Amino acid sequence: MTEELEQLLKNLKLKRMLSVYDEQLRAAEKTQISYSEFIAGLLRTQWHDRQESALEWRIQRANLPERWSLETFPWSRQPGVNRKQLRTFAELDFVAKHENLVLTGPTGVGKTGLACGLLLKALQNGHRCQFVRAQDLFDEMYASLADRSTRQLLNRLARLDVLLIDEFGYLNLKPEQSNTFFKLMEERYHRHSTIITTNLGLRRVAELSRQQIHGGGVAEPCSALLSHGDHQRSVAARAAGLRLVGNGAARVCAAGSRNVLFDAGHHGRGSTCGSCLCNSAI
Repeated sequence: MTEELEQLLKNLKLKRMLSVYDEQLRAAEKTQISYSEFIAGLLRTQWHDRQESALEWRIQRANLPERWSLETFPWSRQPGVNRKQLRTFAELDFVAKHENLVLTGPTGVGKTGLACGLLLKALQNGHRCQFVRAQDLFDEMYASLADRSTRQLLNRLARLDVLLIDEFGYLNLKPEQSNTFFKLMEERYHRHSTIITTNLGLRRVAELSRQQIHGGGVAEPCSALLSHGDHQRSVAARAAGLRLVGNGAARVCAAGSRNVLFDAGHHGRGSTCGSCLCNSAI
């Protein structure tokens, strides 16, 4: 490599091309590839390096607690989880449609791991994402009131392609926190996707989703997420204590002693579910 070429690559910040140039030049001379193939190989290497750097930057900004992926999820410890259905979620169709997902179940069934796996998949596909624990989010919302930065906070969170709110449970919230959360969910609704993990049962989630805004505009946070409670579509059902719920057209039905969700477009209105997704294992 000439000094001029080396300096040009440094000036253009093509560090990866600089590091592999000599190696690829020797390989090109050995295989006698064309000049265009040689240049294409160098550019391809630089492009892959920038893609990896961009992904690393997005992952760091997303604040993932661990780099859990669906490929490394301990499926053997949670045999009730439907891998096929999770692979369907991993195709990110719900992100393209701006739908929300709610993963419910008791502690230790893998809600956070699965949600982080989906978030990582979205990051790998170039989406802007962020992980945040519910308590930290509400604390940040309350703190923003003091320095009047609530609008900036909402703008930052509202434009994320996927927002993962973890450990949404029975929180002792002030009216200001509920209002701010409602505004956030309202601004994201039908524009971007939100994933929530919660230990609340489906019955409790359904109750919260039906609650109305009372005097002063205070709303339950879950009501903001699952707005229009009569229009939810089940994307999964009971198994191993883990459930997933998504937006769409559906109703809540009771099958025996358990609550499930079913697609109103598939079942007759008010009927119970005997097949389809309600029998899927999650």
